[in-house]
Amino acid sequence: MPNLCNLLITKVKNRLHIIYIAYLVINKLVRISLAVLATAALSILLIVYALRSAPVSVTPLMVINQKKTGVAPEKRWTPLDSIAPDVARAVIAAEDNNFFYHKGFDVDAIAWAMRRNSEQNKKVYGASTISQQTAKNVFLPPNRTWLRKLVEAGFTTLIEAMWSKGRIMEVYLNVIETGSSMYGVEAAAQRYFRKPALKLTKSESTLIAVSLPNPHRFNPARPSAYMLQRRDHIYTVMTKMLETGWYSNIKDIKKIKVNYLEQWKVEN
Repeated sequence: MPNLCNLLITKVKNRLHIIYIAYLVINKLVRISLAVLATAALSILLIVYALRSAPVSVTPLMVINQKKTGVAPEKRWTPLDSIAPDVARAVIAAEDNNFFYHKGFDVDAIAWAMRRNSEQNKKVYGASTISQQTAKNVFLPPNRTWLRKLVEAGFTTLIEAMWSKGRIMEVYLNVIETGSSMYGVEAAAQRYFRKPALKLTKSESTLIAVSLPNPHRFNPARPSAYMLQRRDHIYTVMTKMLETGWYSNIKDIKKIKVNYLEQWKVEN
């Protein structure tokens, strides 16, 4: 009987020892994981903060497309004050009417898009803001997954917190795909209109904005009937913006584009 008790005690001790070893291993793995996550989070914060002023020279989409086509990206970083003001006005009118009001996500636009898509039983309308598109283009590959959308939301929150609206617009106009192996408004202005982005007319600026949803299909220099119709609609929105002074926060852009308020009168 004593031998049996000793045997049971030994087995219990062995199992407790195994459990303790497992605890130590799990504890170590958790500590390592938390350290890795903290380092990754800090690195992301530092990168986003650094890009508050530094030019964005490369994006995941540029790398992916270059590997796919073998063609080097055509791009030229251009400060916002060297881009015609009508370009920013046109992309806001076309892509994100509430750019100056939201904090990265347009809740009303999302609700409207969900309602319309539900009515048609398929996804036809999107509600991505310029901030979301900027976060996606700068930091993430173009794959469509729920995980990517979740990470995109995180980066959108970060750039809205760390960057000004003017900076978000500046980066957007420089990294957005504007044609085959071409990125940014400056490259589009040079290819399609043989002029710098600062010299773009209202029509040329708006046609570039019209082409952004599908830059491989639409050519701003040779606009289709649809593109011209879309341009005229954007003109209407731009006129409403001018007449009603929707954007009290446009002064944020004025920090970079000095003559914004002079060319675009806004009610205070």
